[in-house]
Amino acid sequence: MKNILDVQHLVAAVIYSGLGAAVFFAWFVIFDKLTPYDLWQEIVVKQNRALATVMAGLSVAMGIIIAAAMIG
Repeated sequence: MKNILDVQHLVAAVIYSGLGAAVFFAWFVIFDKLTPYDLWQEIVVKQNRALATVMAGLSVAMGIIIAAAMIG
């Protein structure tokens, strides 16, 4: 039985976590460019809760998709 805390598994987890974060960040930047308004200003400055809820849902969905793609 292999040790779960093997160095190879730990390194792979760190690499895939970084890759997933980079893909998620790239997705957010692209989505921000495609929308006709500044997402950060709408959510933080104008307190647009509806947009924040939509972005939260999209963020969770993209996270699930990225995780499933990395797991295989």
